[in-house]
Amino acid sequence: MKLLLCRTALLVILLIAALGLSQSRAQFYVRNLKTENRTNPLGINARQPRYSWLLVGEGRGLLQTAYEIRVLEGKKLVWETGKVNSDSSTQVAYRGPTLVSGQRYDWKVRVWDNKGQVSGWSDPAWWQMGLLDTSQWKAEWISPGYEEPAASRPSPLFRKEFIVAKKIRSAFAYITAHGLYEARINGHRVGDAYLTPGWTSYHSRLQYQVYDVTALIRQGTNAIGAMLGSGWWRGFIAFDGEHEFYGKDISLLVQVVITYADATAQVIGTDRTWKTSTGKVLTSEIYNGEKVDDRLEKTGWDFPGYNDKNWPLARTEDFSLNNLIVTENEPVRKQEVFKPVRIFTDPKGGQVIDFGQDLVGWVEMTVRGVSGRQVVLSHGEVLDKTGNFFNANLRAARAQDTFILRGGEPEHFEPHFTWHGFRYVRVEGYPGPLDPKDFKAVALYSDLENTGSFSCSDTLVNQLQHNIQWGQKGNFIEVPTDCPQRDERLGWTGDAQVFSRTAMFNRGVESFFTKWLKDLSADQWPDGTVSSVVPDVLGIGPRNGGSAGWGEAATVIPWNLWLAYGDKQVLEDQYASMKRWVDAMHARSVDDLWDTTFHYGDWLFFSPDDDHWGRSANTDKYYIAQCFYAYSTSILVKAAKVLGKIDDAEFYSRRLAKIKTIFLHQYITPAGLPVSNTQTAYVLALAFDMLPDSMRAKAAARLVENIHRYKDHLTTGFLGTPYICEVLTRFGYLDVAYKLLLQDSYPSWLYPVKMGATTIWERWNGLLPDGTPYPGTMNSFNHYAYGAIGEWMYEVVAGIDTYEDGPGYKHSRIQPQPGGHLTHAEADLETPYGLLSSHWRLEGDSLALDVVIPPNTRSEVFVPAAGGATHYSLGSGTYHFKTQQDVNK
Repeated sequence: MKLLLCRTALLVILLIAALGLSQSRAQFYVRNLKTENRTNPLGINARQPRYSWLLVGEGRGLLQTAYEIRVLEGKKLVWETGKVNSDSSTQVAYRGPTLVSGQRYDWKVRVWDNKGQVSGWSDPAWWQMGLLDTSQWKAEWISPGYEEPAASRPSPLFRKEFIVAKKIRSAFAYITAHGLYEARINGHRVGDAYLTPGWTSYHSRLQYQVYDVTALIRQGTNAIGAMLGSGWWRGFIAFDGEHEFYGKDISLLVQVVITYADATAQVIGTDRTWKTSTGKVLTSEIYNGEKVDDRLEKTGWDFPGYNDKNWPLARTEDFSLNNLIVTENEPVRKQEVFKPVRIFTDPKGGQVIDFGQDLVGWVEMTVRGVSGRQVVLSHGEVLDKTGNFFNANLRAARAQDTFILRGGEPEHFEPHFTWHGFRYVRVEGYPGPLDPKDFKAVALYSDLENTGSFSCSDTLVNQLQHNIQWGQKGNFIEVPTDCPQRDERLGWTGDAQVFSRTAMFNRGVESFFTKWLKDLSADQWPDGTVSSVVPDVLGIGPRNGGSAGWGEAATVIPWNLWLAYGDKQVLEDQYASMKRWVDAMHARSVDDLWDTTFHYGDWLFFSPDDDHWGRSANTDKYYIAQCFYAYSTSILVKAAKVLGKIDDAEFYSRRLAKIKTIFLHQYITPAGLPVSNTQTAYVLALAFDMLPDSMRAKAAARLVENIHRYKDHLTTGFLGTPYICEVLTRFGYLDVAYKLLLQDSYPSWLYPVKMGATTIWERWNGLLPDGTPYPGTMNSFNHYAYGAIGEWMYEVVAGIDTYEDGPGYKHSRIQPQPGGHLTHAEADLETPYGLLSSHWRLEGDSLALDVVIPPNTRSEVFVPAAGGATHYSLGSGTYHFKTQQDVNK
C-alpha cells in the first residue's frame, strides 16, 4: 500500500514564512460564533449562556490551546475571561455578572494555537436575553370580546392603535398565544416564523417569541394586530379528533417594548383596550384544513386609521404567566417552492396537480373569478393503480383548503394555521383550465441547519437518501411527528428514538430535540412512565403507556445528542428523566424480568396476509421488552459515568447484569436459540450485548441464515430495522448488510424507491407491485422510522463516526467499508468543530480515499486494503490516500 499526502498547504505556509510575511487572517482565525447553539439569537433564557466557535486555518494538526472571550453591553465591558488555557471551543459558559432581561450583549473571542500563535479577535456576535421573570410581563392575556360560534370558530382578529412621539432606538415584541398566531404591525407581518408559538406540553411550558420590530414602527400613529387559529391548543388532535384538549379559550399575549433615543421606554401590551372581530378565515384546523372567504376580508384592519368603532373590546383573562418560556428551538419557516410538474385529468374526471415531491406545507394559488365561487384544494400523497387521485389513507383528516372568491381582480390565497402532507392536489371549482403559473407548493418545516450529505454510485441508494431527508423535513415541524398528513401528526417516541441518530447526521437537531425532551420530561407520568407520544395528547397513562422501544426516547435520544454534539448539559438536564424511566421498567418487572404491561413490539414487521407456512416474523414482545430494558439501563450507566455519578453507575451496572442473566434463562435455549426465530430477535440480542461471548458468533450466523431463508430480504419492523446492518457489519457479515441495502424487491429499503417514492413509507409495501395502495387506513407515505438506515450509510458506507471519549467528533473515526457493487461513496458532516469528510472511490485495482478533519480535533483513519485496513492517527487537515491493491479481493 502506498500513502500519498498532499503537501500543498505546507508549501504555502513555507512560502509565506520565506517572504517574511506575518500570519494573515486567512490562515488562522475564528468564525461561526454561536450562543446556545444559535447564531445571534433574539431571546434566550439561559442565565449563563454558552458560546461556541470554529477555528479555521491552513496546514495540518491545528489545535486550540487557549481562548479569551469578551462580553460587552454596547461599549461597556461586562465580562472578560483573560487568557484561559483550554482546548474547549464548544459550550463555553458565561461566568460574569448577572445578565439583564431584554438586554442585548455582544461577544467576541480570540484563540491561541499549538504553535504559540494567536488569532485576531473574531467578528462580534450577539444575543438578546428574554424576559427572565414573570413580573416583567406588563401585558394581560386577552380573548375575543364576543361569543364565538361553536360550529365554525372563525379566526379572531385583535388590534390596537398607539402613538410614538419620539425618535426610536429599538422596539421588540414578545408574543404568544393559546392557539396559533400571526401578528402584524402597520400592515406588515411580524417575523417569518409559522405555526407560532409552536407545540409544547402547554400546561407546563408555553413558548413566546421575540421579534425585532424597530423597522416596522414609526413616529406618529401605529397599529398592531394579530389573528389567531385553534391549532394544537383547542383544535382537533389525536385519533378521535379530540377537541379542546388544552383549553376552550383562544387568547393572545403581546408586549412591545419601545426604547427611545433619549433612553426612556414605552410598553404597549394587550389589555382590555384592544378591539376584536372576525375576518376572512372562517375555519382552520390542522387536520381538516382551512376555509377562507375573501369577501369578508377587513381591508386595512392592521393599519392605523382603520374604523373599528363597531368592534367589541377584548376580554382580559386571568391566565398564568408561570409557564412562559422563550423559544428554545428553530422556528418553522417557508422553505423550498415547487411548481407543478404535471397537470392532468384523472380517470374519474378530477383536475389534479402533481408537484413531483411528497412534501409538507401548503399550496399558494392565484385565481380570478366571480364573487362567491369556491375553489377547493384536496391533498393526497399517491395515485391509485388506475391513476386516480387517492387520499383514503388520510382517514378522518379532510386535508382540504377552501377559498371563496371576492371577485374582480386576481386574488392570492394560502392557508395560515394548517398544513398538509401531499404530492398531488385535486382542484375543484377553479374557473377554467388550470394554469401552472397560478399554483405553487411551499414546503414548511423547522428551520434546522443542513449539516450532512451522503451520496454514492447507486442512483437508487441516492434516492433513498433523498427520501430519508424529505421524511425528516416533513416530520420535523416543531416536534418529531410520525406522519404529516392524516389525523395523527403526533410526536411518537418510538419513531423519534430509532431515527434520532440519522437525524443528527442530516441536520442540526440539537436544540430541536433538547426542547422536545423537556416536554417528554414534563409529560412523564409520576411513576416514570414515558408517554407513547410527546406532547402527550393520548393520555394513555402507566397501564398502557411506556411501551418498550417507545419509552427509550428518554434514554436513547439524550445519549445520541451527547455523542453527536458533545454537550454534557443535555445529559445533566435529562438524567433524572432517564433514571425515572429505567426505574419504571424495574417497578413493572418481577425480579427484573419485564414480562408485563402493554407493548407495541416490532411494529409493522413482515407478515404475509395469508400466512399458512409460518413466514410472519413475529418476535415475542416481552423478549423485546427485556432487550430494551437492558439497553436503557446500559445507557444510564454510561451517562452516570460521564456525569461522575459513580454510585449510580455501580448500582445500575449490577442491575444490568441481572437483567441479562434473567434474559438468558427466560428467552434463550441452552443451544443458544431465541424463543422467537426472527431477524429482530437475533439483532436486538446482538446489538444490545444480551448474549455471552460464547454465543454471539453462532447467533450472528443464525441471523444470516434467517436472512438467506427470506432470499436476502428484511423481515424486521420499527425496532429491529435500525440495528440490522450495524449488527451484520460488527460480526463480519458486511456483504450481507450490503445485500440488504441494495435489495430492491419487497420487503426492502429500495422497493419503495423503485415504486416512485420520494419519502420514506410507513409500510414496506405501502404500494403493492401493481400500484394499489395497501388496503386499510394505516398507510402513510411519509413516515421516517425505516429511514434509520441512514446512520449505517454515514457510519459504514462512508465511514464517519465519533468516539465516546471525544463526543461531538472531537475524536472521530474515518473507516469506510466498501461493498456491494458500489464504486464510490462520499459523506460530508458539519460537526461542532467544522467539516468532517470522507470520500472514497474505486479506481481500477486501487482505492482512493480523501479525508478532511476539522481543526481542534483528531481522527483515527482506517484506509481499506485487501489485507486489512491500515490505521493512521491524524490531526486536522486534508489528506489523500491510495491503496495499490483491489480491496474487493
